[in-house]
Amino acid sequence: MSNIRLQIIQVKWLALLSMAIAFIGITPGLSFAGDPSSSATMSTQESSSPVTSAEPQEHGLSPKPVEIARPFGFPITNSMVVSWAVALVLIVFAQAATRKMKLVPTGAQNFIEWLVESLYKFIAGIIGPDLTDRTFWFFASIFIFILSANWFGLIPGVGSIGWGYQTSHGFHIDQPLLRGANADVNMTLAMALVFFAGWIVWSLRALGVRGVFKELFAPKGEVEGALKLLMIVVFFAAGCLEVVSILFRPISLTFRLYGNIFAGENLLEAMAKIIPGFGWLVSVPFYLLEVLMGLVQALVFMLLTAVFTMLMCQHETEGSAPSHA
Repeated sequence: MSNIRLQIIQVKWLALLSMAIAFIGITPGLSFAGDPSSSATMSTQESSSPVTSAEPQEHGLSPKPVEIARPFGFPITNSMVVSWAVALVLIVFAQAATRKMKLVPTGAQNFIEWLVESLYKFIAGIIGPDLTDRTFWFFASIFIFILSANWFGLIPGVGSIGWGYQTSHGFHIDQPLLRGANADVNMTLAMALVFFAGWIVWSLRALGVRGVFKELFAPKGEVEGALKLLMIVVFFAAGCLEVVSILFRPISLTFRLYGNIFAGENLLEAMAKIIPGFGWLVSVPFYLLEVLMGLVQALVFMLLTAVFTMLMCQHETEGSAPSHA
């Protein structure tokens, strides 16, 4: 119980990490966001080109977020607003649930203790208790943040309120006021980069610089003679491939989460328009599917980051296990 109480105190790190990730997501957004001058050029070209249709063509959800404000020259996008809102909700909930801790938990404290204890046992069963004690704060925080952001994006009004134009099929929203946080590649890239930085720190603390290079490039097993030279070459080549794989992990984490959430939002939009007047009814089963998909994608992101960490740090954990016996 004392261990769980300690993890409850660490839940406050969830709020801080969530807000940090939400703000880190701004930086990549500056590079992915469209250039105002290029937008003006495009609009000039469109205005100078001959009109080919009577009304604008309808498109699905834009791959990039919409800039809704620029206070003091600082761009704020619709997905950024949602990420801040989710982080704020988590901050308020974590603070309210842990403000007055009771020996017999009730209400919000009871729920958050159940959630933290369940996640701790789940992660410890995969990567071991020693490594979990050092990294649980991150894995639990990233899971809860992604899950909350995914489900927040399914709230009616997110993506369906904003600016648009009238068509023969009704009013089309092309600039929504709010957009799912994880339907923005900048947000998922920020989380992947935060994990990659944490992975480097945990690996160096567990193995040291020499231990990391030994884990990547040193031959395994007991061999002698010419076979040992062959194994050195083979494991060095395998280590080079492993380095390439490690460098691509943030990219795979980024586009796996972004692709699934972005595709889900486009699917809901398409189903809502398939039968005019009854789109809400057609969307119900797909809406429930997206609720499940939001949970699955949060679990997948958490499990992949946990397994990536275990693959590098498990040998250090196994080596230290006998000393605890």
